Amino acid sequence: MKTLCNFISRWMAALVLAMAVVAVFVPEPFASIPTRVINPMLGLIMFGMGLTISAEDFRVVFSRPRDVLIGCMAQYTVMPLAAWAISVGLGLPKELAIGVILVGCCPGGTASNVITYLAKGDLALSVGMTAVSTLIAPVMTPLLVLALAGTMVEVDTIGMLLSIVYVVIAPIAAGLLCQKFLPALTKSVSAYL
Repeated sequence: MKTLCNFISRWMAALVLAMAVVAVFVPEPFASIPTRVINPMLGLIMFGMGLTISAEDFRVVFSRPRDVLIGCMAQYTVMPLAAWAISVGLGLPKELAIGVILVGCCPGGTASNVITYLAKGDLALSVGMTAVSTLIAPVMTPLLVLALAGTMVEVDTIGMLLSIVYVVIAPIAAGLLCQKFLPALTKSVSAYL
């Protein structure tokens, strides 16, 4: 099992690209995955992230608000502008262009945390930026889509906030608590992360 985990960690970028290519040509198996399965899986990933960071890591984030601010500013400038440039550059039809721009205007979510972990980056900073960018997303996403695509997008603010609690904050908190109160279990599970 550990060998498989090490293989996946080492080749994650290539595996993601390969699966993306497969999904483009054979989308049916991926499109049929229900949302009720995806969110708990994302929560499980975030629980794993919670097992690997400490409460001390978050204190570092709050002592570096400039880094969080720069990251969030990049999230809401570079990504939306890149999505817009891709849409215009490829001459995408309006509906598809709006979709690409919408994705570019949304926060990175749990994927950014997983990639940061695999790249051995500053996971606490990544989680902090994810939390902040997701909290401001109900305001930023519709405004940016309106500015870049000329279409207002309705955003479920309460649903988005509840989603960050269920999928990001609660699982990470559970991982931190597991670290504190069940260190032996945490150590054995962390060997596979």
